Amino acid sequence: MKVVALFALVFAMTACIVKQFSTGPRLTGTCEGACEHYVECKPDHPKAAMERCRKECPDVFSDEDSLRGFESLSCKDTLSYVDGDAPHVVQKR
Repeated sequence: MKVVALFALVFAMTACIVKQFSTGPRLTGTCEGACEHYVECKPDHPKAAMERCRKECPDVFSDEDSLRGFESLSCKDTLSYVDGDAPHVVQKR
């Protein structure tokens, strides 16, 4: 019985992994989708990041193709594009 349960678990995990690789990220071509992608990649302050993104997105991206391109970036590249490559350090005074 344990073998069957283990087999079912392994099969379910494999199916999820294959689905993610076969379908890839969801590309909407909208500012809402681009901002959701950015916030998923941003480790802190998701509400503030979403508000800022919604405000700036229409001025940064001019068409659906550029938005889809942004949505397809890795999280590392997404954060680099929006926040820059320099580490963000808060200094106390």
